[in-house]
Amino acid sequence: MKPTTSVLFSPLQIRGVSFRNRIGVSPMCQYSCEGGMVTDWHLVHLGSRAVGGAGLVMAEATAVAADGRISPSDAGIWSDAHVDPLARCARFIEEQGAVAAIQLAHAGRKASVAAPWEGDRVLSEDEGGWRPIWAPSPMAFAETSPIPTALSTQQITRIVDSFSDAAQRALDAGFRVVEIHSAHGYLLHEFLSPLSNHRNDEYGGSFGNRTRLIRQVVQAVRSVWPDHLPLFVRISATDWVEEGWDVEQSVELARTIKPMGVDLVDCSSGALLPHVRMPVKPGYQVPFAEQIRREANIPTAAVGLIREAEQAEEIVARGHADMVLLAREMLRDPYWTLHAAKQLGVRGDWPVQYGRAVD
Repeated sequence: MKPTTSVLFSPLQIRGVSFRNRIGVSPMCQYSCEGGMVTDWHLVHLGSRAVGGAGLVMAEATAVAADGRISPSDAGIWSDAHVDPLARCARFIEEQGAVAAIQLAHAGRKASVAAPWEGDRVLSEDEGGWRPIWAPSPMAFAETSPIPTALSTQQITRIVDSFSDAAQRALDAGFRVVEIHSAHGYLLHEFLSPLSNHRNDEYGGSFGNRTRLIRQVVQAVRSVWPDHLPLFVRISATDWVEEGWDVEQSVELARTIKPMGVDLVDCSSGALLPHVRMPVKPGYQVPFAEQIRREANIPTAAVGLIREAEQAEEIVARGHADMVLLAREMLRDPYWTLHAAKQLGVRGDWPVQYGRAVD
């Protein structure tokens, strides 16, 4: 039955930012940059979802270092030259009533690969790839992947600094939410999981040591990110592999980073190792968001095959998460939010330019 009032379409206040609803656009790599510069493609891609009514629109995983990109075509924010093109996107998103967000990332051992439509293959230096690629330990992602170089403690410090520098540039570009990417087998996730982190120094071994880098990154980012603006962290709540990172450790991490200034945990899963079997079905990751929210007492976002308006409504109305973030459905339909409003019997404000055609 359609709700008489919708929690999904109620405002959400986090620090000094008000989201017009609980629907967000997940960061989705477009592999359409050159030298890390976003283009008109990104303006239209992100802008159309803001026009489509989403409360939050998040720019794709944006590399804090040139050698931290997934592919040569990834977005970057490692230099001041990246600010103005990103600012154009953020400005348009905000003009449409959505909150502009950006995800800051380092690809770690999953760097230097081709775009998906080119086969996701590892690129040689002659093909525009690069060496070395970096990781906590010299363990390749897959059999066909190069062996990464283990970061020294001095290099780790520089990466922490690169995240804080990137956050300052994101602020200069006009974004109002920053998300730290610590999921999907990329660098920060690689440090968290004992399956990819075999270090025997202060960054490896115990839970406290394996979480040291993400804590340092959170602290560095929050030191430049204003108090009135939200800070999110995306995690893979589980590796889906025995003796790997799991939801219990995710809860403990959330408890640890909340008092450091993290406002929301964006709960995804997997992608640390190839060929891992996951029980993929609509809403399969929602229980992670619910457990972390309940046990760590921190707001969460749910992701993963959220397709239907009623499904999204149920997630937030039942308190499983504070927001839902959609990816594939937003690619299929940039106006998913406005169509969901109609299905739930809620007023959806189409742009005035479209109003006479769609009312």
